[in-house]
Amino acid sequence: MLDEVKALRYVDPLRAGGSVPGVVETDDLGTYVVKFTGAAQGVKALVAEVVVGELARRLGLRVPPLVLVDFDPAVAADEPDQEIQDLLRASAGRNLGMDLLPGARDFRPGLIEVSPAEAGRVVWLDALTGNVDRSVHNPNLMVWHGRLWLIDNGAGLVFHHRWASAAASVHKRYDLSGHALGGYGPDLAAADAALAPLVTPELLREVTALVPDAWLADEPGFDSPAAVREAYVAHLAARVAHSAAWLPEGFATPAQIRAAEERAAAARLAARPAWLKQVPNRAGLAPVEPDWSRHVGGE
Repeated sequence: MLDEVKALRYVDPLRAGGSVPGVVETDDLGTYVVKFTGAAQGVKALVAEVVVGELARRLGLRVPPLVLVDFDPAVAADEPDQEIQDLLRASAGRNLGMDLLPGARDFRPGLIEVSPAEAGRVVWLDALTGNVDRSVHNPNLMVWHGRLWLIDNGAGLVFHHRWASAAASVHKRYDLSGHALGGYGPDLAAADAALAPLVTPELLREVTALVPDAWLADEPGFDSPAAVREAYVAHLAARVAHSAAWLPEGFATPAQIRAAEERAAAARLAARPAWLKQVPNRAGLAPVEPDWSRHVGGE
C-alpha cells in the first residue's frame, strides 16, 4: 500500500490548477501537493494519479512519491476563501498527496536536455494511458536537480469515465502531436520494445492494488472494488498487446501548433453571434497547472 500520513497544516491552495490542490504539511515532516476527493474531477482523477504514476515509476520514469493523506478540514480553519473551504469540507478523510519537490521548476523546452529515449518512454506511457494533458502549453513536467519528473497524471485513463465503451478504445490512437516532448525526437519504437513486455497483468495488478477500495466502491456496473481493478488490468493489458495500433506517428512543429491554434481561434470567432465578435477572444486558453516553484525556493 501507499504510505499513509496525517495532515497537520494546510499551507496554501494552488489556485491556478483546475482541481485547486493544496500544499499540506503532514506528520511525517513532509510537504505534499494534495489533490482532494471533493474536487470537481472527483475520485477518478485520484485513481488515475495512482495507477498512471505508479506504473510510470515501475517503468523507470521519475514521479514524486505518492502518499495517502488523512485530511481533517479543521487544519484549514483559517483559509479565508469560502469556495475552497467548501472543497476542503467535502474532502474529509483520505486524499492523495504528491511530494513537493523543493526548488523544482516548470519544464520548458531548452531548460534541460532530454534524450530521444527518455522522451519516447514518456510519450509511450501517455499514449498507453490516454493522457492528452502533457502538451506544449501544459507540460505537467517538472525539472528537479537537472532531471525530468512527471506530475499531474490525473487526466490519464480516459476510458474509465465511460466503461461501457472502454473496449472500443483499446486500439485508439490519441492525438499527441502537440506533446511537450515532441521536439526531442521521441524514440517510440525503442520505448515500445523496452516497455511493452514489462506491462504484464501481474504488474498492473500490483499498481491497481494501491488504489483505496473506497475510491472504487461506487463504480456503476461493478459489484466490488476487486472487479473494478480487474477491469483496469484487462483494458491496459489489451492495449499493450495492440501497441502497434496506437503508437503516435508524428509531432507538430511549433509553427504547425501556432497555425492550428490560429485556425481554432478563427473558427471560434466565426461561430460567435455578430454582437459578440467585437469582444476580445479569450476563449480556448490552455489550463495552467500549479507552478510549485512559487511556493519553494529556487534551484
